[in-house]
Amino acid sequence: MRGLTREAVHWGGFAEVFRQALPDAEVLMLDLPGNGQWHARPSPLSVAAMVAQCRAELAQRGVTGPHNLLAMSLGAMVATEWACSAPSEVQGCVLINTSFGNFSPFYQRLRPRNWISMVRGVLLASGPHEAESTVLQLTSNRAGAHADVVDGWVMARHLRPVSRANTVRQLAAAARYRAPRARPVDRMLLLGSARDGLVSQHCSEAIARAWNCPLAVHPWAGHDLPLDDPTWVAQQVAGWVGGRP
Repeated sequence: MRGLTREAVHWGGFAEVFRQALPDAEVLMLDLPGNGQWHARPSPLSVAAMVAQCRAELAQRGVTGPHNLLAMSLGAMVATEWACSAPSEVQGCVLINTSFGNFSPFYQRLRPRNWISMVRGVLLASGPHEAESTVLQLTSNRAGAHADVVDGWVMARHLRPVSRANTVRQLAAAARYRAPRARPVDRMLLLGSARDGLVSQHCSEAIARAWNCPLAVHPWAGHDLPLDDPTWVAQQVAGWVGGRP
């Protein structure tokens, strides 16, 4: 599960790298309500309601658990709440560059230096290309190498546009969410980026301390860690699945 206003297509080339690293796994990509194939739905104002819709989607597909959930940012909050509300359905979680309001201050959850860029370049962008180019600059530390992804993101925005109302509703749900003080399931792995320019690495460190769970930190990638170094993420998850620390 991806984060704020993002959908399955934003996994990009990581999806194939991930499948190759875990050839025996059935990999499903879920869109949060209000994003992707569900862009016409109102985004719930709570993470718990997002979980309910994700669970209903899997039930409709006939997919039974327990699941291992890989998620980033807002999606990682959904994965956490899923593990809390339906622990029998969740075998483990890998959370990428996420944050919780009861563990970290707001200025670490979204670095203040990016507030103006977020408003001007994304929310008030002159068009989809400007918005997606700004997102790439904010979330990748190899934006020049990944410039080709912007066209695909723009196409996704044309085909499955996320409304401003849903963007605000997702922001509100993320801001209001409070994680459990203890880890919701035994099997947990946190992945963080030391040079995440959007969300401070301290947020992942705070979760790791509170939950006493492992944290692997990438030395140079940006917030979109699966975009900047998909192989590293896939290897970390494969090692975790295989029982390596």
